[in-house]
Amino acid sequence: MPIAIYALALAAFAIGSAEFIISGILPPLATDLNVSIPTAGMLVTAYAIGVAIGGPVLNVATARYSQRAVLISVMLLFAVAQLLCAMAPDYGLLLVARLVSACGHGAFFGAGTVMVAALVEPKKRGAAFSLFVGGITAANLLGLPGGSAIGVAFGWRAAFLAVGALGFLAAIVMVFRLPVAKASTGPRPTFRAQLQALRHQQVWMSYITIFLVMLGTIAFATYQVPVMLNVTGLTEDIVPLYLLVGGVGSVFGIWLGGRGTDWRPMPTLVAVLLVQALFYFTMLFAMHDRVWMLINLLFLSIGGFAFSTPLQARIVMGAREAPNLASSLISSAFNVGIASGAGLGALLLSSGLGYANLPMIGIVSSLLAAGSAGLSWWLEVTRTPVSA
Repeated sequence: MPIAIYALALAAFAIGSAEFIISGILPPLATDLNVSIPTAGMLVTAYAIGVAIGGPVLNVATARYSQRAVLISVMLLFAVAQLLCAMAPDYGLLLVARLVSACGHGAFFGAGTVMVAALVEPKKRGAAFSLFVGGITAANLLGLPGGSAIGVAFGWRAAFLAVGALGFLAAIVMVFRLPVAKASTGPRPTFRAQLQALRHQQVWMSYITIFLVMLGTIAFATYQVPVMLNVTGLTEDIVPLYLLVGGVGSVFGIWLGGRGTDWRPMPTLVAVLLVQALFYFTMLFAMHDRVWMLINLLFLSIGGFAFSTPLQARIVMGAREAPNLASSLISSAFNVGIASGAGLGALLLSSGLGYANLPMIGIVSSLLAAGSAGLSWWLEVTRTPVSA
């Protein structure tokens, strides 16, 4: 595997840590800024909206520049944004700093996905994508519990400082490891051609599937720490261990998704989504027991990350003639789902729904996602032309 992909995975780890870190430091952050937990959870929603809108806009605006230069510049902007988050004196300024960080997120993963696809031959793309996305997985494994532990020990601001330092390190590594030449050769597709690539059902139905999965995932994951504290009965010092176990599941899940993509992506995808729905159902009961909560969280994390690699590879293949905008919109689909999930969770909690009922959203959204993926697969097999 090219060293450049490892460099991109490190950068993805830094960005993923920044995105996930809020859920790990939510209670102390809310207390310090004198806002409710649902209000603090809206920082996830705002960040996701920034990614969903800023990613495609920046991708189009920077299309004529070297993707290497774009990726490095985005990481430097990201590192500065984390410093601003750590220095924010109130909720409003923290929200603005998070939006600055979000602006480059979608552009990074759009450009990074195209570069990864160009660096390896098609039969190895599943493994390459799983390694790249593995940076996000590692963020869930180490960044989320690590940020939570730093927040408990040194305060939530220190967690942002640590992530900012990591982002700066990732930018330095990319300077030395990303190829100077452009990842792609030949004429760059026009914006019109990129829009036309989005009409393929393999592309836009994959976006729908991503949105549905993330809706249920984030509605629960954003508030998983309060769930552990208030429903499972854990103490703050043991929560990072549970988050770490969830991260272990996500590592296995992304590996499983990569292997399944190089084998048979659609059967893998549909099976993963159905299993995910099953473990959201069992979570309704498992969260009331410390041991079963830990076991269920492990398997739920496996399903929560195994689905992403097959879908990303499917989008790149569906839009292979003009992949830049389509790849950028992968992050948009993820983050529209993240914003909606965090917002829906905050709305339901503010309306009186208990933490223990949040997995019901995941049951419904995972089943709908399995239906969407299954329909797209059926349309592909029967070669039925569908346009948006």
